[in-house]
Amino acid sequence: MAITPPIAVHDYEPGGLEAALTFLKRARYELRQLRRVRAARDVVRIFDVNNDVFEIRGLGYADPDLIPILKSIGAAFDPNTIHEPAAAEFKEFKTGRCHPWAEDRVL
Repeated sequence: MAITPPIAVHDYEPGGLEAALTFLKRARYELRQLRRVRAARDVVRIFDVNNDVFEIRGLGYADPDLIPILKSIGAAFDPNTIHEPAAAEFKEFKTGRCHPWAEDRVL
């Protein structure tokens, strides 16, 4: 399956987490329901159900700013192992993660 050209692109600069999160908020409305995220060494691609994509260039799975990005789109991932090198070209995560009811309550 070939990757279609991205609908929107953001060039990430180190320390530019707020700009990347703002880009995600704006670009999110151009896509349908999100399905998966692919994080490579230097690019993050976010796909919807129609395989439309937008990407953040300059951000990869080794960057610490990737964790807030993945959390903002509801990706299911392990924050303890996200930064480990990948044997494949990229790491892929499904989106749509939701939290259980009353997860934040203390018993």
